[in-house]
Parts: sequence; C-alpha cells; structure tokens
Amino acid sequence: MLDSLSRMPVVNVSISAQNGHHGITDASGKFHITVDNPTQKLLFTAMGYESLSLAAEDLPGGDSPVILLSKAYTVLKDVVIKGRRGKYRNKNNPAVELIRKVIANKGRNGPKAEEYSAWREYEKIRMMVDKVPRLLVDNILLKKYKFIFDNKDSTIIPGKSLIPVYIQEVYSDNYARRHPDNNKKIVIGQKSVDFGEYIDMKGISSAFNRLYEDINLYDNTIDAFTMQFVSPVADLAPTFYMYFIRDTIVENGERLVELYFTPRNPEDPLFRGTLFITLDGNYAIRKAELGVSKHVNLNYVREFNVKQDFEKGPGDRYHLVNSDMIALLSPWPKGPGVVGERVVNIKELNHAPIADSIFKGLPVDTLRLAGKQTDSFWTGERSVALSPTEAKTYSNTDSLVKMRSYRRLMDYATAFTAGYKSVGKIDVGQIASFYTFNHLEGQRLKLGGRTNTKMSTSLFGEAYGAYGTKDQRWKYFGALAYAFNHKSIYTYPQHYVQVSYLNDTRALGQENAFAVANNFFTSFSHGINSEWLYNRIVRLSYIHELPTHLTYSFAAKYWEQSPAGSLLYIYKNYADKSDTVSRITTNELSGTLRWAPHEQFFQNKAGRVNIVNHYPIITLQYGRGIKGAFGGQYNFDALHLNVYKRCYIAPLGYSDITLDAGYLGGTLPFPLLTIHPANTSYFYTQTSYNMMNVGEFVSDHYAGIDIDHFFNGFFFNKIPGLKWLRLREVVAGKILYGGLRDANNPAINLNQMKFPLINGVTSTYSLSGTPYIEGSVGVYNIFTLFRLDLVKRFTYLNHPNVSSLGLRISSNFNF
Repeated sequence: MLDSLSRMPVVNVSISAQNGHHGITDASGKFHITVDNPTQKLLFTAMGYESLSLAAEDLPGGDSPVILLSKAYTVLKDVVIKGRRGKYRNKNNPAVELIRKVIANKGRNGPKAEEYSAWREYEKIRMMVDKVPRLLVDNILLKKYKFIFDNKDSTIIPGKSLIPVYIQEVYSDNYARRHPDNNKKIVIGQKSVDFGEYIDMKGISSAFNRLYEDINLYDNTIDAFTMQFVSPVADLAPTFYMYFIRDTIVENGERLVELYFTPRNPEDPLFRGTLFITLDGNYAIRKAELGVSKHVNLNYVREFNVKQDFEKGPGDRYHLVNSDMIALLSPWPKGPGVVGERVVNIKELNHAPIADSIFKGLPVDTLRLAGKQTDSFWTGERSVALSPTEAKTYSNTDSLVKMRSYRRLMDYATAFTAGYKSVGKIDVGQIASFYTFNHLEGQRLKLGGRTNTKMSTSLFGEAYGAYGTKDQRWKYFGALAYAFNHKSIYTYPQHYVQVSYLNDTRALGQENAFAVANNFFTSFSHGINSEWLYNRIVRLSYIHELPTHLTYSFAAKYWEQSPAGSLLYIYKNYADKSDTVSRITTNELSGTLRWAPHEQFFQNKAGRVNIVNHYPIITLQYGRGIKGAFGGQYNFDALHLNVYKRCYIAPLGYSDITLDAGYLGGTLPFPLLTIHPANTSYFYTQTSYNMMNVGEFVSDHYAGIDIDHFFNGFFFNKIPGLKWLRLREVVAGKILYGGLRDANNPAINLNQMKFPLINGVTSTYSLSGTPYIEGSVGVYNIFTLFRLDLVKRFTYLNHPNVSSLGLRISSNFNF
C-alpha cells in the first residue's frame, strides 16, 4: 500500500474481507489476508485517506503489486464551544496535562536531543495548476501547447485533475551538531525543470523553500508561507490552543493517545489538527496532522495540510521520517489556482560523532556533479519512483523551451514585468523610465539599453541618453564592465570591475546617482521640489560577491556637481557681498562590506527581489575624500552603517526594523553633508521620510531607526463583516537624531556655505537636539496587493511648506 502522492508506504491500513478476515499493513506497507473466492470485496481504510473497495480478483498482479491510497483532504470543521463563558478550562484537564508532559519532554524528543545527528534526505517539490480556464485549454492559438494541458494527475487530491508544471528533486547528506550549534547539508543530486533564461530557476527554488519551510513541531514557532504560527507544543501553547483527547489506540504494539487541538480564537494564525502521543514515558509525537482554519488571514492559501510520521530510531527516540506539506493557492475561493507540495523522506539516521571538518565552509554545499547525476542514480536513490505524470513534467518542459513561440511570449512578458526587452544581443530598458517629468527638466525623454550574454560573457556595456524639454539639456550615461566569473554582472554571484561616466540630474539628497529611481509613477509628487543638481560623475568600481553572501567592493569616484533649479551655492563673506559658487568637485576612495547570511532572492532583468527571512542584512561603508587630486576641493572621512532585520512576534505579526547611522569628518559645505532622504511622491516608501521636504535636513553625524509592524490581520480578523475582506493592519514609526558640528553649521561658522533659500526663506536645517519623528497607521492587503497609509509628522512643524498629515499608497504583496 503506497501513498498516491508521495509513493511512500502507508502503515496501519486496515483491510477487511467479506469472509470476516482482517489484516493490517506493516512498516513497509505490505499485508497478507486470506479470501474464500476472488469475487469477495476487500475494504481498505486508513486515517487521513479515502476508503478503497476492490474485489480480490482486481488486485494488481506482478512481482511487486502496488495499491495506491489517495489522501482525504477534508477541511476540519471549526470547533465551537457553546455554553457559559469559561466552560473550557486548562485546570484539571487531562488533555492539557498530557500536552504539558509533551512540552516538558521537548528537550529529549526534538531534533537537537542528541549531540550529533547525520541522515540522508530526499526532497521533492511540485507545483500543479488547478482548474485551468477552458478559454486557454481550448484556445486555437494555444494549440501548440496542448501537450502541457494533456498531462494530468488526478491521484493527488480526490476530485481534482491537476496539471504539473514544476518539479524539483534534491538528494543530500545532512549533519547537525548541538554544541556549538551547527548544520551542514551536502547536496549530492539535484534536478528540476528549467524554463530557460527568462525565469530565475534558483529564485523559484528559493521562493518555494521559503513558502514550504521545514516544520519542526518542537519549536515554539513554525514558519509557513512567510507567516509565523505558534506551535501546538510551544511552551505557551495551552494559552492559545484547546486540547481534546479523542481516543487511545495501539499501533505496532505502541499505545498512542489521539489528541485533537484547535485555536481558542479561530482567526488567529494557529494550527488545528491531531497529534498522536506515545505513552511509553517519552511523551513523544508519533504522528501529526496539521491544518489551518478557513478564518485565518492567509492570502491565496485556500487549503493547507501537513502530515508527519515519526519512528523510533537510535537511542529509542522518535525522529521524523516522512513529511508531506501540501497547499492549494488561489486568488479566488473556487477559482483557478495552483497546488504546491513538498515531500521530505529521511533515512539512515545515526548519532555517531561528526568530525569538525564536515561543518567547514558553506551551510549548504553542492557537489559539482550534483546537477548532472544520471537517471540510474535517481532510480536508485528516490524513495519512490516518479509517477508517469511527474516524469513527463521534465520532458514537457524540455519541449516547451525549444518552441520559438514560447521564447517570444516570455520575451514580451519580461519586458512588461522587468522593464527590459531583448533585441538580439541588446536588452532595451528600463521601459518605465523612458518618459517622466519633473520640476527642472519638464518632460524627460529617455532611451537606453545594455548588452547581454549573447554578445559576450565577459564584457558588458550599458548606456542611455535623455533630454529635458524644459531645461533643454542632454543627459547621458555609459558604462563598461568586465566579469571575472564570465557571467552576467547583473546575476548572482557578482564579480566584476566597471568604469562608468554619468552626466545627469538628481534631486538634492537623492541617494545613488547611478540608480536614479525615475519612473513615470514617481513623477507625481507633492510639496516644493525645486532644488536640483547637475552631476558629472566618473566611477571605477570593483565588486566581489562571495557564496557566503558576503560582498566587498571598492570604488574611486570623481564627482562634479552644479546647483540647478532654485538651488544656489553661496558663501556670504560680508554684509554687502555674496559669492555664488558654480560647482563643487570631490574625489573619493571608498570600500563597502555587505553581509546578508542565508539571503534569498528572485532575480530578473531589473534586479533582485528579496525574499525576506529571519536573517539580518548589514552594510558598512567607509569613504575618504582626497583634496587636490583631479581638482578635489575637500578632505573628509565618511562612515555609514545600515542594519536591517525582520523580527517575528507570533501571533502578533512581524516587524521590519532598520537601524541607520553615519558620521562625516571634515569641514564641508552642506551639499557634501548627509542630506536625509525625503520622499515627495504619493507612494509610501520604507527607506525614506515620507513627510520630509527635499533637502530639509542635513547632518554630519546621525542615527535613526525605522520600524514597520505588520499585524497580519490580528485585529481586523476579529471584527464581524470586516474579516471577510482579509484586510491587515500596519503601524510604522521613523525617528531620526542628528546634528552639525560648529565648523559645518553656517549659523555659527560665518565662512561656511549658507543653507539654501526658497522664496527668501531658509529651506534647509540641522537637527538641533530634537529628533525628526513621523508615524503612520495603515491598512494593507487591499485587494491582496495595495497598502494605504495615513502618515503624521510630529516635529519641526514650524518649518515652511511642510504638511503634518498625508495619505500615501504603495503596493504590498504578502501571503
């Protein structure tokens, strides 16, 4: 007896014959039963599976006959406790007393119970399409793709005919050590479908691994679909869950308690399901079945089920042997969607001491031949052979990428989503920046592009030209790079040297002149945005990204900036005379370290989209300004530190926290100081101050903290009528401390460049003792995509042309 989905043996299947004989499957799924005649019916039943009735004569023959059982994916009903308030109690509750014993024994039953552990693991991830619209299946224009639609699998979920579109397999050796805590995975074999250059298959794999993470029931919190759930055996689990003893059963000579659990509040991000607890004194989990309430605010996730099996291994401890996690995702409750599944099988577990050398290097190490393993390797190492539809998924994908119509379709799709259109050896883009407008340039027309690997795998060029109809000036950019690893400089891991020249505008205080965030939507802005710069920048840079996600870079930059718009550079030497400076020139040598452990992202032609996880991202930069060389006018030292971290606080959601600090040493005019980033568009950003004017604050030393806390609908889910909209709450706050030394403050140093004026009123200030503070409350997950914030500014309200309150919109995709 095998599971129709994972092809793993199903143990404890009850077999009943019409003659009264009974049987049960063993650990390998095998059984024996005697019948009187071949027409007698056999009834196969197992918890969590659809019942199956077969005549004895219809049983499969051959040397290795196999009978498949399909899982029963029935959504568990909500348990409603009626009666007087407080009827369910933890006190004197046998179910709660049992779960407390499980909690008390977590240290001896969890994965880290032994000092060392080593095992072999087979992992399979699949994605299948559910309810493909007939408009696509029967479309004459898609007739060439009919072979994709014809490959259907109806064994996974009863009543559903699914079309497999993605499969990935990984076979690995795994090692774990408790002191010091360390884990190592050595990938021996890996295989997946490949949709060609248009889709980042590593990014797809990272996204699936983030959505379908390993589930350790003994942890206090469990991650699933980028959300964090409180485990049913967490230290404080009895505070959040209700427990009910349903039955006591004997399985393979072991007495087990069937313990049902359900959230006290069905709207909270908590599990529901069943645990089978051993009564041998270990109080370990023998089997587990988990799901979520339909009331939990999980975007797109319509059904979600996890099944895990544990068996007694070395040291008489139970360890995980099988895990099957499956979810149905769809924007609409009964509409088309996708079914994703992750199956993990573990074998050959042992607790022998492991040499320190095993843990050296990367946490995940892939053998060079892992992606080139033969079919015979996979036949021997797969726990269960692939089904015909699974095997055909590989061959169908190979056929698909060879079709010219597919490549043309993906090219246009990339142009729409990433903003680059391939034209032979050139990628034209970014398309969203081809037409913009601003206060200085009026209407800005731009055309640009860059070379791709079809031209060269070592040399890469990039250029654009732009023209402003109001200032009637041309702007342009050109860059040439050499890739040491002979890969695209835009993909991971980066290792290249680049020389570039920029002649373009930017708003005062806008970060990174080489990545001007001009696009059509950000052209719409509020407030006064008339202070601009014309820039000429020559840069020589070297970037090396290591497999550990540690990146170091060095750069030499020549920067010549000239004021534009209403901005003037003025030194007021005495009462009746002012000197206007036409330009400032600096030369700078800099080095940057960026560490992002376990970083995950999806790569497209526009750049990287981070898949945020638990780990921090730390960036440290030092720059040295050199006076005299190539006309440089100032000596200075610049130090900058940025730390980003997502912190989960189940069941109250998570916080995105950013710490940012900087120090500038030297006597400098305000254009070379830290000009704090202001966002004047109507689109909310987490990296800028949304109610600050452009160039409003400058500092030579500062420290700030930004916190955005996402409640994941914790409060809205409890409001009748509102919870069906699946809206979620967010609160945010930004605090910025800073200041100027006397030498850089024109109010004290009369020989220093004056702060700029707008309509005769000072428009730039220092943060003198009082921090800049803004906060917001908002709603996100509007139509599952949008976020709306009401932003409030709390300090420096006496500054001219400031608003204390504003509405900002942004896009925000979440599960």
